[in-house]
Amino acid sequence: MSSRRLPHTIAHVRITQHSWHEGQISGEVIASQYVWQFQWQFKQGQLCVSPSLGRALILEPLGRFLEQQDYCLEPGGDYSFQIRSQF
Repeated sequence: MSSRRLPHTIAHVRITQHSWHEGQISGEVIASQYVWQFQWQFKQGQLCVSPSLGRALILEPLGRFLEQQDYCLEPGGDYSFQIRSQF
């Protein structure tokens, strides 16, 4: 077994808006040199991320994070999670 560390990137998430009534969470995610805005329509299970540059890198890990943490996320809150690849 190798003692090398696996590549990873820390993604930082800021929640800017949260509405249980509308069924959505909006915010910003930053990972490495990338910055995206997102809107998660959790009642429909839709996650929109923009801009498109690098979107494929963050879409699936961000979706997992939001699904796992949705009841804990608050507007103005700063959160982070680890992605098992290096951007």
